[in-house]
Amino acid sequence: MEGNVARFKMSRKKAVTILIVAVLGIFLLTGFYVVNPEEEAVVQRFGAYVRTAGPGLHFKIPFGIETKTVIKVKKVQKTEFGFRTLQAGVQTQYSSADYSGESLMLTGDLNIADVEWIVQYRIKDPVAFLFNVRNALETMRDVSESVTRQVVGDRSIDEVLTLSRKEIAFLVEGQMQETLDAYESGIEIVAVNLQNVKPPAPVQPAFNAVNSAMQERDRIKNEAEQQYNQVIPEATGRAERSIQEALGYRVARINRAEGEVAMFRQVLTEYRKAPQVTRRRLYLETMREVLTKVDKIYLVDEDLESVLPLLNLDRGGQ
Repeated sequence: MEGNVARFKMSRKKAVTILIVAVLGIFLLTGFYVVNPEEEAVVQRFGAYVRTAGPGLHFKIPFGIETKTVIKVKKVQKTEFGFRTLQAGVQTQYSSADYSGESLMLTGDLNIADVEWIVQYRIKDPVAFLFNVRNALETMRDVSESVTRQVVGDRSIDEVLTLSRKEIAFLVEGQMQETLDAYESGIEIVAVNLQNVKPPAPVQPAFNAVNSAMQERDRIKNEAEQQYNQVIPEATGRAERSIQEALGYRVARINRAEGEVAMFRQVLTEYRKAPQVTRRRLYLETMREVLTKVDKIYLVDEDLESVLPLLNLDRGGQ
């Protein structure tokens, strides 16, 4: 009998020890936790927020009294619209599901565009992210889709497809951030990237034909402008040169005429003073001008009756 009592006491003592060890293990396992460098932990006590723990080893009251929610606050995450990536890499694999409900939008000129885009975001305030909005990520997606549809709806199909893609992404990013800040969602928009913008598949052939015609039109227009830029300046230059030459010729003729008139007046004045001397000077100046252009000069005696034998005209004057 005494042996049974002793064994019962030993078993109860062993059970108590095991219970204490189990409670202590649960206490340690549920009380201590580690927060990684890119994370923050939001601690709640009976559901109410009490503190935010940064990276490192921390302790919380165990047994469900205090709970923690770890949020990656430094990691830039992304969410996709109009498509889903199954596996990223050298050969990225995409989901074959239809997400056209997200991507089909009406443009300002009443065309339909299939717009796929990516929103990169970061959780800057984990407390606001968890408690201010019921489902912050779903709210962010709704805001992004609403803002993108509004911005796309203010532009033509050409602007959406090619001309204003960067501007659209910039405006969507700014308006998304304003709206999420107004909601105090705790989300920071890092970037918005338009991935693939195209017409819907049923109208793609017609759109390609229109694009081809527009490109041909632009090519012909550019060639015409190029030819215009070559021909018109050249013709303008020739016309300007002719005008300048005519003006120069006019000025030269006027100056020459005025010079001749002035010279004639000077000669006339001198002639009136001394007619004989002036006539002789004019004769000598004329002879000097004429004789300088003659190759050979023959001096003939004024009393000689015939000069033909002397000139030897049969030999060509040589």
